[in-house]
Amino acid sequence: MKSIIIASTSTLHEGSYLEYLLPTLQSHFKDCKSILFIPFARPGGISHDEYTSKVSTAFASINISVKGIHEFDNADDAIKNAEGIFTGGGNTFLLVTQLYKHNIMQVLAETVKNGTPYLGTSAGSNICGLSMQTTNDMPIIYPPSFQTLGLIPFNLNPHYLDPDTQSKHMGETRETRIKEFHAFNAIPVLGLREGSWLEVKGEKITLKGNLSARLFLQNENPVELETESDLSNLK
Repeated sequence: MKSIIIASTSTLHEGSYLEYLLPTLQSHFKDCKSILFIPFARPGGISHDEYTSKVSTAFASINISVKGIHEFDNADDAIKNAEGIFTGGGNTFLLVTQLYKHNIMQVLAETVKNGTPYLGTSAGSNICGLSMQTTNDMPIIYPPSFQTLGLIPFNLNPHYLDPDTQSKHMGETRETRIKEFHAFNAIPVLGLREGSWLEVKGEKITLKGNLSARLFLQNENPVELETESDLSNLK
């Protein structure tokens, strides 16, 4: 049975890394002594070792050890043998490129669908949808495909921001960009605000956190979804 946490962000304002999620993660990874971390989304400024160390510090507080996938000779086996898996944030274009480069997109999807508990934040959440086409990230590298894990039957827009009516900046809002996506694609898009996440248990998908989310459907007005909303039938 699928067991997945799909979070908009890893860090809330004035909070430490993963702090707001730790009670949820303690339950989510309750049967894990260790988890596998996928650090491939970071484009620079921090090495895979440094990123993994940061994650290790957070998970140490709930007595779970962490090892980066880059530390293994065989990434495929590392995924298949993992007790739990976490993919962190960064740039989604880079993350997807690396998953295809290492030929692990399919095995990661299959492993999580078969029940290995998974956590994604930001870019690691983007890849849970049908495609990465609703990311906010710059296309700094060209992945071989926009298709991602397909763990849920719709797309995500993490870090969703509402239009600021007081702003003098007249650039595109998140809502505008999602509507542009829907000019060519019928896939539903869920805008996840900071502090919100999805809990996936089998085929049941529930919105969690302290904030609502915004649902976009092609040719329809956006809809506000409150915490504990059931998205299981969204397709």
